[in-house]
Amino acid sequence: MSDPRDPDAGLMLRVKRGDLQAFEALVDKYRQPVLNLAFRIVRDATEAEDVAQTVFVQVWKAADRYEISAKFTTWLFTITRNLCLNELRRRSRHPADSLDETFADDDESPLRQPPDLKTCAAPDELLHAELLEKVEAVLAHLPESQRTALLLHEREELSYEEVGRVLGCTLPSVKSLIHRARETLKARLKPYLRTGAWRGAD
Repeated sequence: MSDPRDPDAGLMLRVKRGDLQAFEALVDKYRQPVLNLAFRIVRDATEAEDVAQTVFVQVWKAADRYEISAKFTTWLFTITRNLCLNELRRRSRHPADSLDETFADDDESPLRQPPDLKTCAAPDELLHAELLEKVEAVLAHLPESQRTALLLHEREELSYEEVGRVLGCTLPSVKSLIHRARETLKARLKPYLRTGAWRGAD
């Protein structure tokens, strides 16, 4: 039976029975979060699109083996991160085949939307949009595990335990990753907030 606390798991059980409409509902709901997470890990818009498509192909193919052992989002983001890490490993083996880090130029692209991190709200609304750009710059330079842990916890609202399942690490490790990521953000953003100057993420 589906868990009433997680209606997405119920949808996935319908997908397991071959319900295409349930699958389309999950794709519609989670395409953007998956795409955003993939982009923030692989840092390439085209590769993120490819990863997102592959994620949902795998969801469909794995439907007959799906069991409710965690929240649906935990399972989904685990697939997403694993595919992203595979892509990063492929890129490291074949650097000539990978494009330089690129960002979408289309203003309509959802990839241009910065993360709405609760811990990084600007005190002045006039600085908010610019500050979020600086947050993006810092996030791009965080170690992948710190960046992913912080985004999953703050943006996707996964618990520490759920983040640990996605990353395959212990609860203390998750807390440490998120703490270090937050401290880096604070350290990098503090001079900007104080002076309006930004010293970059180098």
